[in-house]
Amino acid sequence: MDWAGYLDGVSSTSSTEIRPRVVILRGHQANPWELRPWEQPAVAERFDVRFLRTGRGWFDTKSLGLGSEPVRSVRDLLPPGRIGDLAVRVPGDHYLGLRERLSGASIVHTQELGYWYSAQASKLRAELGFRLVTTVWETIPFLGTYRNARTRPYRELTLASTDMFLAATERARLALLLEGAPEEKIRVCPPGIDTTRFGVRRPAQPASPPMILSPGRLVWEKGHQDVLRALALVRRGLPDSPPVDARLTIVGTGGDEKRLRSYARELGLGDAVEFRGFIPYEEMPEVYASASCLVLASLPIWSWEEQFGMVLAEAMAAGTPILASASGAIPEVAGDRARYFSPGDWVGLADLLRGALSAGPADPQQDASEYSTGAAAARLAAAYTDVLAAG
Repeated sequence: MDWAGYLDGVSSTSSTEIRPRVVILRGHQANPWELRPWEQPAVAERFDVRFLRTGRGWFDTKSLGLGSEPVRSVRDLLPPGRIGDLAVRVPGDHYLGLRERLSGASIVHTQELGYWYSAQASKLRAELGFRLVTTVWETIPFLGTYRNARTRPYRELTLASTDMFLAATERARLALLLEGAPEEKIRVCPPGIDTTRFGVRRPAQPASPPMILSPGRLVWEKGHQDVLRALALVRRGLPDSPPVDARLTIVGTGGDEKRLRSYARELGLGDAVEFRGFIPYEEMPEVYASASCLVLASLPIWSWEEQFGMVLAEAMAAGTPILASASGAIPEVAGDRARYFSPGDWVGLADLLRGALSAGPADPQQDASEYSTGAAAARLAAAYTDVLAAG
């Protein structure tokens, strides 16, 4: 079928008309915050979109209004927990029966160069005749040298088979160029959030004592330990400044929770820090609304740096002041809508916190329209139209 001519002549599609079929592959990583733009009319009315849902998915996707299809993977057949995680490394994870799931697809949309499901889709592309679109968040060009023996061939397959790369940031685009992706096949396509949802009305009076919000996985590279250090300085009035009675809310889960709790107690912050764990996506707008500022203290490590920071877009929409480390793509995403400190500079962060906590009412809502689900959906629809027209 001439998809290019069909799509050019259609602004919306009724349920009785044939729409190009799009299958999203995210392995066990399908999540509601990334997939929201595919629910929007710009995509949903022109394309028949489904994502494959494994039995061991890391996130609850029930809140999504997006179609899904259950599919098994090797990991689904193994015991839960660490034993299964280790055992799956021997055969390598992969979807079972993927050929049947992708048969008839016009577009398969996968993610990253080194993921098993990107390689699996790459192997089926020529046989099944779909267009392969690959979203890339990675901002570090590992090439083959800095990848392990298993993921090197994944990278080669995905680079050779992808029809269009959607880089989440300009930094990711530059990394893709160094990886060897053709420049004409790359476009920058940032993700989207529900800006209306996060733009809730803030309380008339700021919280007392003021609350600092530090969201993110509880792992070293998210920098929560630096936020604790900065808070300890602020509350003690060091160096040579009045003490500030502030508290900290840490949102997220991860392997460092026990250590972070212990560290907070050692710093004398036991009563000033609340670990909220996982908070449902629908409840996060209220958390932003009650915060005096958001801190994203990400630290670069050899294998990762902040690739986007969805919380930055959410805080912009909520009007929550942002203090962030200048790590990875953070300055690109937040621009002049954040105040920055060097990664690991907890003393510099303490200085910024004093200013943010004494500034009075929160900032007005920032313009985050470029990161709305509607804007992201329009970018996706344009990319899909173009990749089909080129085919």
